Amino acid sequence: MTTVDHPARDGTGGPARRPVRVPFPVVDEVARHCLQEAEPETVHIEVHLPGPLDRDRLTAAFTEALRRHPRVLMREAPGRWYRRRYEWELTPEPDTAVVSFTPPGRDSLRAARARCLEAAPPLSASPPVRLEVVEGAGPAANGGAGPDTPTGTSADPATGAGSGSGNGNGNGNGNGTVLFLTINHTALDGPACLRVLATAAELYGGRDNTPAAPPVRSPDAVEPGDAGTPSVWAPPARVASGAPEPTPGNGLIVTELAVPRRPQGSPYTVNDQLMAATALTVAHWNREHGQRPRPLRITMPVDDRPRGADMPIGNGTRLVEVTFSPAEVDASRMGELLRRTATRTRALKAADRPQLGYGAALLTAPVVPVAWRAAVTRGLRRAAGPWTSTCLLSNIGRIPYALDFGEEAGRARAVWFSAPARTPRGLTVTTASTAGHLHVSLRWSRSLLGHGDGAHLRDLFEHYLHATEETGASSR
Repeated sequence: MTTVDHPARDGTGGPARRPVRVPFPVVDEVARHCLQEAEPETVHIEVHLPGPLDRDRLTAAFTEALRRHPRVLMREAPGRWYRRRYEWELTPEPDTAVVSFTPPGRDSLRAARARCLEAAPPLSASPPVRLEVVEGAGPAANGGAGPDTPTGTSADPATGAGSGSGNGNGNGNGNGTVLFLTINHTALDGPACLRVLATAAELYGGRDNTPAAPPVRSPDAVEPGDAGTPSVWAPPARVASGAPEPTPGNGLIVTELAVPRRPQGSPYTVNDQLMAATALTVAHWNREHGQRPRPLRITMPVDDRPRGADMPIGNGTRLVEVTFSPAEVDASRMGELLRRTATRTRALKAADRPQLGYGAALLTAPVVPVAWRAAVTRGLRRAAGPWTSTCLLSNIGRIPYALDFGEEAGRARAVWFSAPARTPRGLTVTTASTAGHLHVSLRWSRSLLGHGDGAHLRDLFEHYLHATEETGASSR
């Protein structure tokens, strides 16, 4: 008998009060409606530490961190088909073992990445997150590693390993440790789970992991959207199909780059440089594959939550869409593209709107049984496929926590995230910066692209991100 159907006890042998229940927020409900086994909605977080961790101390610290953020300790509550809402049931303790350990091995990191993408922690057991610890993982070698191919530093048709300057090896031989967090995105997002991991680091190492103050930026006036912005009613470009793979699910490449420079006093941010590089990458890829030019629409999560211990836990970002006409995505006019991007992203960040827009808020209103709303939502999602954004760029920004696990394990030297990449979008780019380095993950649907395609897209992204430095300064 599981804890789902066994009543909790109050410590004296008698049944405790019914667990607290929390209705699904809009984002959670829409995600729950559209679950697919073939492409699990997981968020992957990968943290590289220079030294070893003690198994028992880490397990105790992470479990206590879950207790200190009780909104993580939840499972989907059972209910009748005619219920008006899905509900989360909060639990005092985890229902199952959350932390596991993997000994060092030749392909231990590659296999751990694959597990992050292949299966989401079930919603029926609290919490919907798992922490896998890969022990003895040495310094990352050059070459972006996919979860289902060996790693190398040069293109090799026999192995499928791509060239590149990034880190993320597939071996595990050394004294370091790599932490892999797998999150069910129906319940939680990456920044929320990173907050929990920062609490665990503080409990484990006894060192302050208070978030650093956000960078100070001069307040920019929000400019009105320019008249040339393409209509949101026009179907955007799709990422052209490459060499799809026969197995379902997602592929992944991680790489490490330098944080792009920008001139002092620039009207644009690093996030705008990443957005411009993403647009140029997809436009270049589509031209190579003979796709007719169409407007690009790139989804961008915006997260306004504080990063302290009181950070709201759950899916806390709102999604906005940055649109570009084919003529605007021109690397020869980089300065113009960066300024236009900055204008649009500032206006979208300042806009007050629900997390998924007004349509999703209306769809999730509890006026009819949730099962009926689920059927309508899935039908509308299929019908709206041609209007789904081209791709997603999720820039976590500078990691605000030291993630310091003490003298022996040390501070995190690299942190990668990746967001789900289900079709029809099929491609996500997720970035974060640690210790002055930019950690980039490209994740794609295998029904759209293959590992060689991902390696080529990574190289294009690196090229255009570098171009935002060179051309941006000269065209101000």
